[in-house]
Amino acid sequence: MKLFGGIEAGGTKFVCLVGNGPDQLVEEKRFPTTTPDETIAQVVSFFSPYANRGELAAVGIASFGPVDLNPSSKTYGYITTTPKPGWAQVDLCGRIKNALNVPVAFDTDVYAAAFGEQYWTPENKSLDPFLYMTVGTGIGVGVIANGSPLHGLVHPETGHFAIPHDFQKDPFPGICPYHGDCLEGLASGPAIEKRWGQRAETLPDTHPAWELEAEYIALAVVNLIYAYSPMRIVIGGGVPAHPGLHISIHQQVRQLINGYVNSPMVLEKIDSYIIPPTLGTRSGVLGAIAMAINEHGNA
Repeated sequence: MKLFGGIEAGGTKFVCLVGNGPDQLVEEKRFPTTTPDETIAQVVSFFSPYANRGELAAVGIASFGPVDLNPSSKTYGYITTTPKPGWAQVDLCGRIKNALNVPVAFDTDVYAAAFGEQYWTPENKSLDPFLYMTVGTGIGVGVIANGSPLHGLVHPETGHFAIPHDFQKDPFPGICPYHGDCLEGLASGPAIEKRWGQRAETLPDTHPAWELEAEYIALAVVNLIYAYSPMRIVIGGGVPAHPGLHISIHQQVRQLINGYVNSPMVLEKIDSYIIPPTLGTRSGVLGAIAMAINEHGNA
């Protein structure tokens, strides 16, 4: 039986899976993201036994970014201008492909999560455009439009949306090294920790951080709705897992749209329009396996 590999390459940790889908997983390994040499060596060590036995048909990589997704580029498969120390201009895809000698599919972690949520969840398969938004260490959005990932000059960088920032209400300057108070600079997990002096998961439900977080995410979601008119938006990551945050986002999205988007999905069924991931915390890595299956089928 052919097996497929999935790699969720995150700025904090890597997750590696071997299997054929959510219900057919053979082995999983998680380890911290350290230096490129050390981390990539751990990836190769995990998959090598399967590759050496001829069982590994293909691998999918869901990577933190920014990344180069242009197949004609000299740096295709590279992590490019990331602020992650030591990881800028690292050939993640090429080094793994050369070491394992199998076909490799490569894309952003958020596109992989979008693809996984659509590929493995029957009720999502016919929904297009389809969006996945993650809010955690960083903020990103993966867009599937006309059945394909939306790429252009680069890939969508909606985590760096310029959103309204009321400095009287929230004097925090933001943490993005490029833009300061962009969406990621204001609403990512590290931004929450820097603003309030403690990690998001330690904040009580009544803390004012959550109302502010729902507002910033809702502002981004409204712009996504206006720009892409998606059939569904999935919001995952560690921050939106906080109890009640999705409900607050729903309320604020409806208020901000104020009836302009005349669709029952926004007006009446928003709880089935903006939803948590059906794959839980494994959307990205299971999406990477789906990418590998797709790559094998197209080879």
